[in-house]
Amino acid sequence: MLEAGRYSLLEGIRVLDFSRVFAVPACGQFLGDLGAEVIKVEAPGNGDEARYYGMTDAELEAVGGVSPSFHAFNRNKRSITLDLRTEAGRETAHRLIRGSDVLLHNFRVGTMEKFGLGAEAILAAHPRLIYGAFSAYGSRGAKARIGANDLALQAHSGLLHITGEADRPPVRVGTAAIDLHAGMALAAGILAALFHRERTGKGQLVETSLLQGAAHLMSYFYAEYWMTGTERQRMGTANHLSVPNQVFPTADGYVVIIAPSDEMWDRLARTVDPETLLRPEFATIGGRHSHRDAVIDAISAVTRTRSSDDLLIALGAAKVNVAKVNTIGEAAEDAQLADIGGLTSVPHADGPKPAVSMPVAFATADRQGHTPVPGLGKDTRSVCTEYGIDDAEYDRLRAAGAFGPSCGTETGT
Repeated sequence: MLEAGRYSLLEGIRVLDFSRVFAVPACGQFLGDLGAEVIKVEAPGNGDEARYYGMTDAELEAVGGVSPSFHAFNRNKRSITLDLRTEAGRETAHRLIRGSDVLLHNFRVGTMEKFGLGAEAILAAHPRLIYGAFSAYGSRGAKARIGANDLALQAHSGLLHITGEADRPPVRVGTAAIDLHAGMALAAGILAALFHRERTGKGQLVETSLLQGAAHLMSYFYAEYWMTGTERQRMGTANHLSVPNQVFPTADGYVVIIAPSDEMWDRLARTVDPETLLRPEFATIGGRHSHRDAVIDAISAVTRTRSSDDLLIALGAAKVNVAKVNTIGEAAEDAQLADIGGLTSVPHADGPKPAVSMPVAFATADRQGHTPVPGLGKDTRSVCTEYGIDDAEYDRLRAAGAFGPSCGTETGT
């Protein structure tokens, strides 16, 4: 069953979002899903480069000219174009900031200052504003002005070092985990700052970075290193915290089996093959760690003879942690995601499309339908009007290049 749509919890909050690609657009979409009015500020011409990510020209045309990646993180927003390289574009930005509650950006360190839109100057002029700044390595230190993406921080943080098989080169985590984790951290910080403003009337700078998001993901590895000097290495799908805790082969694919306690191990062994697995040396946590290879070999010998679904049903009933290794399609179509409200429906040019809903639900908040991802610059004039820019002033700014060389209608640039 599809979840009903966006909430009204942040109704009345205006977010001016200068970000692009994944991390901060995901933050902006989360705020929009909560009911905030999110104005996506894009560069004239091509806009957010994620509009065209990961597709050939033919593939892009087949999906309507906007990539699935952009669709994933840009619902419940309106798009305007601003050329911040022009004086008129910067003037317009100041006008829009004046009427906003939250500003988001993920430009490189120093870029917003170059445009006269840095946090110090903007917060001095607008002390109630929540200014959300996102960067690669943070705003201070020797690496502050180095650009980076998710993969770069997987490498820098050590995440890449521990991902993959022990005897093979490092492997990237398949999704943009650091981008999305850090983006959600920024959203949490924005919400806390809005709550603080309700109590004090004061806005503030909220900062995070790919580095901080990556470090948070790696925190228990760092803690172990600082406390014991241990540096964990690649273990494939295995995990140093418990045995078994990894992927096992089946007759028709793979399953993950995790049994961190002695009680769960006993249920696993009795359910799968007690004759093979109920061995004294496997009975305790310490024993299983000491005989890791033997435990894995013994389980694998049994799982290879059974189907993934058979093991999923049997071990699930025995209260053993288990999951089938799904393809993307199997995971997207699995009924459990819909059952918990993990899917929603977003308008599209050729009819509603399913999408992943926000990763939290509220029992009593009012909800309404989502709005589709915006056309590039489609809302430039209407947004300016709502922010108090009348027709004459809009025409002056347009003529001065504020919105790009071809902007002038509701259909965008």
